[in-house]
Amino acid sequence: MRRLWIFLVAGLLALPVQAQDRVPGSLAEVQLSFAPIVREAGPAVVNIYARRVVRSQSPFADDPFFSQLFQVEPRERVQNSLGSGVIVSSDGIVVSNNHVVGNADEIRVVLSDRREYSGRVLLSDPETDLAIIQLDDAQDLPALEFANSDRAEVGDLVLAIGNPFGIGQTVSSGIVSGLARSGGEMDRGRGYFIQTDAPINPGNSGGALVDMQGRLLGINTSILTRSGGSNGIGFAIPANLVAQYVAQAQAGATELEQPWAGVVVQTVDATLAEALGIDPPQGIIINDMHPDSPFRHAGLQVGDVIIAMGGLPVDTAQELNFRMKTLGVGAITDVTIVRRGRERVRALELVAAPEAPAPPVPPPPADPDPSAGTITGTDTPFDRLEVAPITDRLRARLGLPRDLSGVLVTDAPGRRGQFREGDIFLSLNGSATPDVPSLMRAIRDGGNSWRVEYLRNGRRSVLFLRSF
Repeated sequence: MRRLWIFLVAGLLALPVQAQDRVPGSLAEVQLSFAPIVREAGPAVVNIYARRVVRSQSPFADDPFFSQLFQVEPRERVQNSLGSGVIVSSDGIVVSNNHVVGNADEIRVVLSDRREYSGRVLLSDPETDLAIIQLDDAQDLPALEFANSDRAEVGDLVLAIGNPFGIGQTVSSGIVSGLARSGGEMDRGRGYFIQTDAPINPGNSGGALVDMQGRLLGINTSILTRSGGSNGIGFAIPANLVAQYVAQAQAGATELEQPWAGVVVQTVDATLAEALGIDPPQGIIINDMHPDSPFRHAGLQVGDVIIAMGGLPVDTAQELNFRMKTLGVGAITDVTIVRRGRERVRALELVAAPEAPAPPVPPPPADPDPSAGTITGTDTPFDRLEVAPITDRLRARLGLPRDLSGVLVTDAPGRRGQFREGDIFLSLNGSATPDVPSLMRAIRDGGNSWRVEYLRNGRRSVLFLRSF
């Protein structure tokens, strides 16, 4: 317990002078040590009431017989949502979650001092679950300064401020429990989050995650729960990403313009790291690149391992996407890669995605190549795989590019070598495998180890296999 008091006092001493009245002089004052931060940050956290009119259609509306017998006029019902938001600019720019205000017909924002404003959405993004709102006729409002979320560390003290269950502004405390959280079982899991154990409950969505300097570290967005209550596993959208959305909204954008990577990547696990000579395992390996990818123009190649961008680690595809989003289109940054065991640094200019070309017209079906069968007698992880060459008929049926050559796995008994039905072998140990005979030669020439490049669900991946 003595360590906790020392820790809290040390945190207070780190506060800027304007954010604290004085250093606590007694144990009772230490117990109220977050009060100066709440006084500073609380007024910028608002309650949001969103209203949406939903029109429902009768199930008999399109039926020529029953539509004459039943009432088919559309009915309207009102959906209401309650959440929180954070003022980030004194002229009334408010950040909240898309799931709080998305598609709302009416938005009402109430400040902690009971002032009320109507609002309109300037920019929203369902994937990131962010929405930027402009309050009408607002000026000289209290606003939170953005923290540099890239400097957050696991163990940092934080406060969650919001309006849980509509009971009024509430503050909960905790720490940063994890960084770079993405995917998994998280609600709205296609993002990149700060994890905290500060209790977050329904109504806290869109509220502020505040650091010990009273700055906005993140926007609370979701919790991981089985029961619907807070289990101390909450997630917040990092402030650096929020700041990019706000900047684009203030510049007049109605949709987020985000950089385009044009690469297919795969996380480097322990097996890949051992084969590539990377210790400890880190980064993402490039498995495929678009001809116009900015990474290609920066001098990167298929097989390079990206380990950092702008001096910050990159270990997943989501992390790469996050780093690029926070920098924005037009930014120039350093990319650190590993190529043939050596670290190299390249300058990368971030660009928007090019205009998508019209899809190619599929070729007419042709007779399949009969050279298909089962791999046997090799005493390798490929044994018992049933394979067939990629033919024009298969390209047309599977929607594959005309120039794609490879061997299709038609059956994988017992998941041999972790391959699946539908996988397409592209190369083994760098040698292309356009047909079954070339695949068999590459298997035999590999001895007891193979670097397998293959296509699964449209994504290129690399797998290293050994035979013992």
